[in-house]
Amino acid sequence: MDKEDLGQLRKSYDKSSLDLSDVGDDPIGFFKKWFDEASNHSEIEEANAMSLATLGIDDFPKSRVVLLKAFTDKGFVFYTNYQSEKGLAIAHHPKVGLSFFWPPLERQVIIKGLIQKTPSDLSDEYFNSRPKGSQLGAIVSDQSNVISDRTILEAKLNALEIQYKNEEIPRPDNWGGYLVIPKSIEFWQGRPNRLHDRIRCHLRKTGLWDLERLAP
Repeated sequence: MDKEDLGQLRKSYDKSSLDLSDVGDDPIGFFKKWFDEASNHSEIEEANAMSLATLGIDDFPKSRVVLLKAFTDKGFVFYTNYQSEKGLAIAHHPKVGLSFFWPPLERQVIIKGLIQKTPSDLSDEYFNSRPKGSQLGAIVSDQSNVISDRTILEAKLNALEIQYKNEEIPRPDNWGGYLVIPKSIEFWQGRPNRLHDRIRCHLRKTGLWDLERLAP
């Protein structure tokens, strides 16, 4: 295979700028502003797609894309199988990283935080709001386990569709939400000549945020 030269792949960043005063004393509120702008952008299909980085039980880091389903002053919420590879990694090491990248806006957000399960009633509420197919999929899939072929999943799904044809589908005990409580939030805005704007926010024990500008 010929070596592919990627060194000439370059892009100029010049759509916006970012200052400490833009973020102010409310990084979560500023995240909402950026998130709303990403959600309303015609070229961004899933503004809530985020990379979740964990440290696995094998002590290797791993990142994968999950979907943000809620955020408040307390933190950022997503849902998954608690017995999946990511769920076991979280139980092993409850410190995670989140990152959002919105290329059309030339922005990314990088979050470091502590993670914990959401209350069961919140997981129930979200599970009950999901389409029936997604509810059944959460039961069918022993997420991250090895299977011999796809027909196993399809057979289980067909059986469950019959079983729950006229019944409500209960949330599996091994499926639910996680809350990422941010300790650090970094906002990145692309700028010309690679002199990007980076504002990092640290949460103090008092609940107030310290802001600082980082060199790009």
